[in-house]
Amino acid sequence: MEVPAYVWTLTIVGIIGLLAFDFFFHVRKAHTPSLKESAVWSAIYVGIAVLFGLGVLVFGGSTMGTEYFAGYITEKALSVDNLFVFLIIMASFRVPRADQQKVLLFGIVFSLIARTGFILLGAALINSFAWVFYIFGLILLITAGNLLKPDSHDDDSEGLVVRLAKKFLPASEHYDGDKLFTVENGKRVLTPMLLVMVAIGGTDILFALDSIPAIFGLTQNVFIVFTATAFSLMGLRQLFFLIDGLLDRLIFLSYGLAVILGFIGVKLILHALHENTLPFINDGEHVNVVEVSTGVSLSVILGVLVITVLASIFSPKGKAKNAVSGARRHAIEYLDLNYETDMNERDKIFAAMCREEDQIRKLPEKYKRLIRNETEFLGLLRKAHDAHDKAQVRAAAES
Repeated sequence: MEVPAYVWTLTIVGIIGLLAFDFFFHVRKAHTPSLKESAVWSAIYVGIAVLFGLGVLVFGGSTMGTEYFAGYITEKALSVDNLFVFLIIMASFRVPRADQQKVLLFGIVFSLIARTGFILLGAALINSFAWVFYIFGLILLITAGNLLKPDSHDDDSEGLVVRLAKKFLPASEHYDGDKLFTVENGKRVLTPMLLVMVAIGGTDILFALDSIPAIFGLTQNVFIVFTATAFSLMGLRQLFFLIDGLLDRLIFLSYGLAVILGFIGVKLILHALHENTLPFINDGEHVNVVEVSTGVSLSVILGVLVITVLASIFSPKGKAKNAVSGARRHAIEYLDLNYETDMNERDKIFAAMCREEDQIRKLPEKYKRLIRNETEFLGLLRKAHDAHDKAQVRAAAES
């Protein structure tokens, strides 16, 4: 179904309007969003995406509607997985909590631009060369295999883009608010804020190499591909602050995504065989194979995600890993005086660390083995407690 130009125009204007609203009303003034603010706006953006999908369903028909929701859910799941990497990048660059919103919004805008380019390129290739589906399918199968590696989200590892940014773009040691450049010793130099944006922008390009073939495996309608991708990115900033404490809990998410991407990869290869024109496969003739419908794809995607999330939430290992990772991260955040300057927020970070310490003490012995470098870990917690005690003494003296 051809989408009229005015629908394209209204959709693009609406998406740009949402991004502009997000910047001027939420991100422009640096602050740490509350849990309530993040939850409300995450729900609003999901609601907008669902309403848009219902509009597609009504005006575009059941096929377009099903393709949109299948694409949106898949891209949203991949976006949540990407939040793991964003968390590692911002921890690596020690981005102040209040400035993380701006970094995330930049990442969303850059990602949308990069993926739009990949969408247009992918559509052009598909229209000209049917064999591109073989390549897309192979990319997804390789990605699925990589997600099965146990260290696919190792908090102690830095990605290639992060290492390159640090090596080739030397910057000042300290942030200057949310400025990209600052003056140090009379010279204009880069700030770490510019580096983290470069790292996230480069990582977004790598993400697009996986996500675009995945959604083209569900639909070849460029309007659906673009809108499902765009709306999956909307609200990602709020979602980060809503679930960053729960990301470590989703220990089976990468396995669920591996199943989904593997499934779509096989679907793409089956479609490529059905449309085959390569002379060395069946003498260039179409191969009679079973093709998976969009309805079946949507059912598989939803089923796998529901099982994955529920298994992660109720997993004792997931709870243990979440407590250990959370305590380590909150101790580091509390000790880093540049990370959060608001005393109320700092107290919340310390309280969260204490709750996680209590959870760790109650863990069965086999789960305590999840603590890597236990002596260093316990020393870090002691430093956080000492710093908190000193802060309370100072506060009492000042009052």
